[in-house]
Amino acid sequence: MTEKTEGLDNYLASHYIHRSNWLRAAVLGANDGILSTASIAIGVAAASATREPIILATLAGLVAGALSMAAGEYVSVSSQTDVEKADIEREKDELKEMPEIELQRLAEIYEKRGLQKATALTVAKELTEHDALGAHIRDELGINEISQAKPTQAAFASGAAFTVGGLLPFLVTLFLPLKGMEYSIYGFALFFLIALGIVAAKTGGSSIKKAIVRITFWGTVAMGLTALVGYLFGVNV
Repeated sequence: MTEKTEGLDNYLASHYIHRSNWLRAAVLGANDGILSTASIAIGVAAASATREPIILATLAGLVAGALSMAAGEYVSVSSQTDVEKADIEREKDELKEMPEIELQRLAEIYEKRGLQKATALTVAKELTEHDALGAHIRDELGINEISQAKPTQAAFASGAAFTVGGLLPFLVTLFLPLKGMEYSIYGFALFFLIALGIVAAKTGGSSIKKAIVRITFWGTVAMGLTALVGYLFGVNV
């Protein structure tokens, strides 16, 4: 590794955008795992006088949610990958069929970013000579190593994070007293959500306060509405 390459790696390591793909999937998965599993547990606990239905419903929600999250993330990100590949193939054809027009298009992009017309054309020519397709993929299509879709990575991150997040409220249903369990689940779920917000904010370099407020507000709304349904349709099973 050259000194220049090592310096670039250190520079990138000091920023957070390169973590955006897996961090988004992991936070989404963990948040859904905590929230979905806790909401199911709260809803059933509010309608049940025994522990078994609560455990069964929570476990079923945990397993189904993790598989659904992983599959949904894979399909969604794969669709993005298909679009990216189609655009790249189209760009290859355009570079073969109309290289001069593509060169001018690249120069116009750099000119709009603030370069003088002559400088923009020079930069476009040099980048075209070095790697024409790479320059167009990056600057015309806006695809780079950071933003490029990675279906398997996103699916694994979401599914694993959902499982870890969902296990937390599930453990609460196993060991806490049955009386007032819905309130206990809510309290622990809120604590887990706050912890997740702090970890996500620190990992992504964003505001901890905003992350906590956002995650606790919507978590409370979701769990509160689910508990209301449980109370309205409580059948004491």
